[in-house]
Amino acid sequence: MPDREVALELAELRRALEVGLARIDGQLALLVQRSDQIDKAIEELDARVSALERTRWPLPTISALTGLAALGVAVWTGFGR
Repeated sequence: MPDREVALELAELRRALEVGLARIDGQLALLVQRSDQIDKAIEELDARVSALERTRWPLPTISALTGLAALGVAVWTGFGR
């Protein structure tokens, strides 16, 4: 009789352990999936930032050229009078 009770307890422990491990496996799979999604989002964000950096370079040049043009107009207007 005690052997049967021990066997039942061991079977219950095994079942509880298997259920717990299955739940942990599911949670780990979910974490891996989320990590993959985050990695993909980071790569897309990096590509977008790189594209913005490439298209941003003319802005300082345009500002400098506008400043030089304004200076040229001011000098031309000053000598023209």
